[in-house]
Amino acid sequence: MEETGHSPRLVHFGVFEVDLRAGQLRKSGTKLKFSGQPFQVLAILLERPGDVVTREELQKRLWADGTFVDFDHNLNAAINKIREVLGDSAEIPRFVETLHRRGYRFIAPVDSVAAVCDRRPEDAARGAALQGRIALAVGIIVVMLAVLTVLNVAGLRDRLLRRAAPVPRIESIAVLPLENLSRDPEQEYFADAMTDALIAELGQIGSLRVISRTSVMQYKEVKRPLPQIARELNVDALVEGSVLRSADRVRITAQLIGAVPERHLWSRSYERDLRDVLSLQSEIARAIADEVKAKVTPDVQARLARARPVNPEAMELYLRAADWNIRGERKGADWNSRGEWKKVVEYAEQAVKKDPNFARAYVSVAGAYSAAGELEFLPSVEAYAGEKAAARKALDLDNSLAEAHVLLGETLYRGDWDWAGAEREFQRALQLNPSLECAHRWYGFYVMFLGRTQEALTHVTHAVEINPEAPWRYDNLGALHYYSRQYDQALQLFQRGLGWPSSSWVHAGMAVAYREKGMYKEAIAEFLQGPDNPMNWGDLGNAYARAGKRPEAREMIRKLRECAQKHKVGYYEVALVYAGLSEKDQAFQWLEKAYQVRDRGILYLKIDPPLDPLRSDPRFQDLLRRMNFPP
Repeated sequence: MEETGHSPRLVHFGVFEVDLRAGQLRKSGTKLKFSGQPFQVLAILLERPGDVVTREELQKRLWADGTFVDFDHNLNAAINKIREVLGDSAEIPRFVETLHRRGYRFIAPVDSVAAVCDRRPEDAARGAALQGRIALAVGIIVVMLAVLTVLNVAGLRDRLLRRAAPVPRIESIAVLPLENLSRDPEQEYFADAMTDALIAELGQIGSLRVISRTSVMQYKEVKRPLPQIARELNVDALVEGSVLRSADRVRITAQLIGAVPERHLWSRSYERDLRDVLSLQSEIARAIADEVKAKVTPDVQARLARARPVNPEAMELYLRAADWNIRGERKGADWNSRGEWKKVVEYAEQAVKKDPNFARAYVSVAGAYSAAGELEFLPSVEAYAGEKAAARKALDLDNSLAEAHVLLGETLYRGDWDWAGAEREFQRALQLNPSLECAHRWYGFYVMFLGRTQEALTHVTHAVEINPEAPWRYDNLGALHYYSRQYDQALQLFQRGLGWPSSSWVHAGMAVAYREKGMYKEAIAEFLQGPDNPMNWGDLGNAYARAGKRPEAREMIRKLRECAQKHKVGYYEVALVYAGLSEKDQAFQWLEKAYQVRDRGILYLKIDPPLDPLRSDPRFQDLLRRMNFPP
């Protein structure tokens, strides 16, 4: 890298420090293995943070004449290495942003320390005098330490040396799956639920970024070095421990491990009755917050201190309901079924009967009805009513439950089309738990329905940062680009999701993107690899219609009308097929029916590309007005 007369020596960003003279990259004071062309590329990007550095500029500065044949490969390899070392992502960049066909930009805030040689002569003279005084002081300190080494008076040497060791600040944390010490496979659900509860408690501490359960559950029963796990999750510290349950007694042992450098910070064991397990989790969260010196507001302190006892039978049922969510997320959306859904409803509703004042049990009931509406296990009106009633009851009992605010927000805009009320609930949830992944993700889709696509991308991107291994990451991000009419970018993201647990939904995403690009053959092929259910029949029928396959399109209409008659779902999807057939009156007739029954699909009215041919019709604008969409 070429140096100018005013180039900095040290550049800081986040927990990283780049020493440009020494050619070193350090993370929290620890030198990383990073050199050669990747280091040179990073150094050039850091010269002009926030500005685009073109590929041509990088080629001229780093690749001599005659090496242009390997330039693309070498540059891509260098950028990939930078991202690997920084824990960055091309799709959701925190440090290095790619500008397609143009170049790269360093986007994180940067602090620089000027090199000594850049100072003015008078500054250099003062610096030389200062260095002399520093040298004298250092000499005195060396003599003192030598004396202390010999005498170690009252342990003074040890205390001084310990005090001098810098301790990197902990701003992010992951709770690894707690080990089930009972060795009873029937108790695995309990250990998983305890892990989830501790994550939820820590998530309330706004100064900490806490990784979501979906991303940490991949490390269950996986033996991997802790620093490697910390790098993969991009966190400063890890919590690991164990759970032992005997009848209605619970013992949890937890320890806090600093990641870089690896160091044991704290450990403790707790034992309580099952009825007091919520207060136990809050106590652990407070202890960890104290240890990492996290800023905890008085409001959060009060919430963590007021957990109430719970009927042990109700707690048992609640934990089994929570286990459905944990296992379902791990296996992906394809795993969900009406049978599994009925189990969580049964457990949650029994928990409420055992302890009518158990607010978290009502959250489980609300979550079950939310899933039933999304997966079309119940008609939308019935699902929204059950979700809303349970969420309100939970908040009547405990207004500090962030998940309940999220669920209430969802039903307010989905069921009541109360967009302003929903926004208040989502924002309150994010205030209560800034690390609640579903709050960011669901709020992101809420603003997407309103057409605020850039804001939506910001929130869903933050959800991915909290849950970097989420099975939904590529189909959700792809969907946002699809509804923004960025079909090429959507396809790239959907393709990255192939092979993930929710990959059948990725096929559906690829299908709609291909369809909007006019690639109907490819679209239909992808649709046929996706889920065979009413949620996709409408889009498939629209693709058949636009591809000139009218008999196949009408077959989709027949199936959807039958489904609407039996299960009260699929009205919106029928309208999609009629829109593809250019039968506008029929399309509006079915959109009106979808409006009347609060069909799940009608929420996409403002943003769905297949409805673009209808948007100039006054009937379309009238529907938007009646659904209370803001202008």
